[in-house]
Amino acid sequence: MASVTGASVSMTSLSSSFKPCLALSSRISNGNSISFSINGSRFPSLRLQPMRRQVSCKAKPETVEKVCEVVKKQLALPADSTINGESKFSALGADSLDTVEIVMGLEETFGITVEEENAQTIATVQDAADLIESLVENKGAKRVDNKAENKAA
Repeated sequence: MASVTGASVSMTSLSSSFKPCLALSSRISNGNSISFSINGSRFPSLRLQPMRRQVSCKAKPETVEKVCEVVKKQLALPADSTINGESKFSALGADSLDTVEIVMGLEETFGITVEEENAQTIATVQDAADLIESLVENKGAKRVDNKAENKAA
């Protein structure tokens, strides 16, 4: 198995019969592709694709608790129901209409607007809480920008 990290190449054996006497040469060109040659046999070049990095921030516990309250209210769940960040809306009995109502309840509670494409990514209480924190943060940043523009005018 070959793995590429930055500009380094390493080979590891998938079986115990790997003979270390093989002559390995590799070539990285333009940082976009890599080619291998073992004992004079050439292998097709591999094209390197940039990796997507996803930054995930856990929402504040208070946000998660508020989302749990909204979900309980929208789904008419008993007050003693156990809901946490890992709770999936579908497992709580929510259908697509219920999920829309949950999102609307969250918008009202937090004073935000959730775009449709973002709403479709929400499957758990934690997903909703993380999205809300992101939207509230962005909303706060826009307020600061607007205040600065108004003072400059």
